[in-house]
Amino acid sequence: MIRIAIAEDDPQCFTQLEQYIGDYGRETGRAFQITHYDNGEDLVERYRPEFDLILMDVDMPFMDGMTAAGYVRRLDPEVVIVFVTNLAQYAIQGYSVNALDYILKPVNYFSFAQRLGRALQYAKKREDACLTVPVKGGAVKLKVDGIFYIERLGRQLMLHTRSGIHASTATLQQVEEALEGRGFARCNKGYLVNLAYVDAIQDGCAVVRGDKLLISRGRRGPFLEALADQVGGGAL
Repeated sequence: MIRIAIAEDDPQCFTQLEQYIGDYGRETGRAFQITHYDNGEDLVERYRPEFDLILMDVDMPFMDGMTAAGYVRRLDPEVVIVFVTNLAQYAIQGYSVNALDYILKPVNYFSFAQRLGRALQYAKKREDACLTVPVKGGAVKLKVDGIFYIERLGRQLMLHTRSGIHASTATLQQVEEALEGRGFARCNKGYLVNLAYVDAIQDGCAVVRGDKLLISRGRRGPFLEALADQVGGGAL
């Protein structure tokens, strides 16, 4: 399911975009979930980092799309933003919020389908490099290469990352499955480690960014094998 937010105050324009997305979905066999925001302020107040793509009108009441995009980008560095506007000069300003593209009004289906396809390809590449986990009140999207290790603490997970520690309601098994093949391994039943950040093996522990994580007897062999593969072979 591809999640798209549409920030558009004109009901007719929103209906047209919704119809175009539906047509594109039928042509390509893709499923979409669409969330509508009437204006930029509404988007910012209710935003959660759970969307793959935002179609953003620029000229909206209360808060214009360019300002709203700036707030969204601080909350969600990875979401793909495409502006929908009748003013071509906003395309240049869009670079300041890392917008991928812009679509000029009035929107025709052929141009829209081309740009939507490009945006979805770009979103897929970004999604592959990210992990989205549930947190209290919503979800958070994290760059996989910025995760140091994941710790099970009671009924929560604590994700130790470059951007800080994030508490999640996901299970360690769910996260492990989502990260399969991305260079992570368990050193014991309560820790999932990004092997790229293992600085040393010391006193029966994996040293990750200064933290010593115990390697259990049962997982020592598989963990060290995975670590050796990660660094290109050799014995520890």
